[in-house]
Amino acid sequence: MEQLCYLALGCLLVIVFLYGLLELHYFLRMCICMVLARFVKRRCHILDATTVNGLCLTNDVDTLLYHMNNARYFRELDFARVDFYERSNLYRTIRGMGGSVFQGAATIRYRRFIRPFHRFNIISRIVYWDEQSLFMEHRFVRPSDKFVHCIAICRQRVIDVSMEAVMAELLPRTASDQYRPMERQVVAGSEAGLQPMSVTGGISNPAMDQSSLAENGHAAAAVPATAPATAPTTALGHCAKLKPPLPPELSKWIEYNDMSSKNLRSGC
Repeated sequence: MEQLCYLALGCLLVIVFLYGLLELHYFLRMCICMVLARFVKRRCHILDATTVNGLCLTNDVDTLLYHMNNARYFRELDFARVDFYERSNLYRTIRGMGGSVFQGAATIRYRRFIRPFHRFNIISRIVYWDEQSLFMEHRFVRPSDKFVHCIAICRQRVIDVSMEAVMAELLPRTASDQYRPMERQVVAGSEAGLQPMSVTGGISNPAMDQSSLAENGHAAAAVPATAPATAPTTALGHCAKLKPPLPPELSKWIEYNDMSSKNLRSGC
């Protein structure tokens, strides 16, 4: 009995040591997030928004025990990005093309703090991309009334692959059943007989309204049944049509990042 008590105490000390050294809670939650995104949650289109749930715990608050620590917001974004990467097939596409992705820059605008033991949602979506980078917006939203606590913009840099080529690979899948952000439904009494219907599980990108969706060929009637396979040039053209316009505030932030990068390379 005494040996069993010592064994239990040793196991407890090992768990406490690992939790303090490796922050076991973070790695366990990351594993759960990946499993849910890969095997439980439904796939989403690359231009849809994804949502993950969060809860402000005691290890998330600052020294005043009054609200979530400012640094914790960025850590919560790790789970939101993993969920988005897995469900949109973005990460596997980048790796399949021989590239890799990492965080290049981030900025956040706080509006109101999150109190301990309060729930929040993180809504993530792509707002823009260029040859080397992917820009994502993350909103911390209160579930009860959709109040936005803060907005973060993150720049994901890709290496050894073109981001334009990655998006050209993913965007043509819009026409497939698995990644289609819009479906068509027969409405009785309608001459056209077809109406767009949003698919549950994703929030459409505001840059992709219904008129642009029809114009860019998302509707089933817009593409002939005997259409030939999409050529690379056609895929790039399709990608350019669906690419959201560059927001002016993001343009200013990119300009600042370029200036900061030059200063870093100069050794200041």
